[in-house]
Parts: sequence; C-alpha cells; structure tokens
Amino acid sequence: MQNTKRIVVKVGSNVLTTSTGKLDITRMSALVDQIAWLRNNGYEVILVSSGAVACGRKELQVDHELDSVEQRQLYSAIGQIKLIHQYYDLFREYNIAIGQVLTMKEHFEEGEQYNNQRACMEVMLQNGVLPVVNENDTVCVTELMFTDNDELSGLVARMLGAGTLVLLSNIDGIYTGDPKKPESQLIRTVRPEDNLDRYIQTSKSSAGRGGMESKYHTARTVAQSGIRVIIANGERDNILVDLIRDPENTVHTEFIV
Repeated sequence: MQNTKRIVVKVGSNVLTTSTGKLDITRMSALVDQIAWLRNNGYEVILVSSGAVACGRKELQVDHELDSVEQRQLYSAIGQIKLIHQYYDLFREYNIAIGQVLTMKEHFEEGEQYNNQRACMEVMLQNGVLPVVNENDTVCVTELMFTDNDELSGLVARMLGAGTLVLLSNIDGIYTGDPKKPESQLIRTVRPEDNLDRYIQTSKSSAGRGGMESKYHTARTVAQSGIRVIIANGERDNILVDLIRDPENTVHTEFIV
C-alpha cells in the first residue's frame, strides 16, 4: 500500500552544481526551503541526493593520474562529508534533523539487510528525521554499483511504499525531440500503455551518471508498482511546492499509475 503523504525526492548532480562543477549553495538552500514547506504541510520526505563526487573533485587537486575507480572512491569519500554537512546546516535553520543513509545495491535484495535498511528509514521518519540517501561510492564499484541515483531512488520509493517519486533534472521532463529545439513538445502525461522509446535521448548528464533514458526506465518501473512518478526541472524556482499547489500549471512529465 502506498503512503500518499510520503514523497521521495531525487536531485541530480547537474541540479546541485554550478557550470564549473562547484556545489551550488543557493540552489541547495532553495531545495531545503521547499522540502521544509512539504514537511510543514504534512508530507514525509526522503531525499536521494547526488553530488558527493562532484563536491570532492573540487576539494582536492592531485598531482598524478587516478583511474576511474580511484577517482570515484577518493572524491566521494571527501565530497560526501561536505555535502551532508551543508545539508545539516541548511536543515538546521528549520529545526529539521537529518540522517545519512549510504547504501549499496545488494541491500535491496530480500533478506536481513533489506529489512534492516527499511526499518532504519522507517524509524527515522516516525521520529521526524529526514533521511538523506546516497550510494556508498567508496565501496560500490563496477558490478556493485547502481546504474545511477535514479535507479536508487526508485528502489527506495518501492521499499518505503511512497506515494510519489519526484526526479529532479535540469530539464522540464520528456520531450518529443531535442529540448533545445523549438519544435519539440513536452510530454505532460505518460500512461502505462505509452511507449516513448523513440523520444528518449541516450546522452548522459555532464556531472553525474544518469540521463533521461535512466529516468524514463526508472519511472516506468516504479509507476508499474503503483507509485506516481514526476520528472521535473530542479532549477525552476519553487518547483516542489508548485507541483503540490498548482500541478496543472507547473511544467513536468507525470507517469500515471
């Protein structure tokens, strides 16, 4: 059974970082403001946040080459501290306690680890603590990794029986073509029988591992579980609040269950 007042919000690296790759504190602050509004209006929120690797990359300059695994482990270990500390300071302004959940793909297989992880986040929510979830990039490499945090957010939404999953990107949703071209139209509603494969671009985001292809497949899978899924632009002012207060006049793509 889905909890209609429980929302999983996934925010990608491209939303959280500037064009130079630095953490965008202004945007983080705006995101926290909106999540605080949701909580004040009776919603339970789970935040799945990217950005650790991007944070770490700007914190340390090395004078020798690192392979892709070494980079991910090193920068995520440094960046996760900065990322969670920034969230701690911003949410503290609203007297909202946060708890860090670093997870791995194997923790979503049925068994003791799955049950323990779910119980941990449930007790956090029951006591007013906001879970901030990310992949444990220091140990998750190659086949142990999630495809990206879109996949992770979908698994979290299903684990916790969320009513809604919001995937925040740096574009408004799924288009009928290249979003930069004026002839492309935003697809507002996706029904279970709709197949949008021909519209999905396979390019990845510049700062993270995901892209619209990943969001589309995550959204379809999660919607099949009875969870409403929204893809929206996290760079738009007050997007989370507008999706609740005035969804008809807020640009986004919604997957109907």
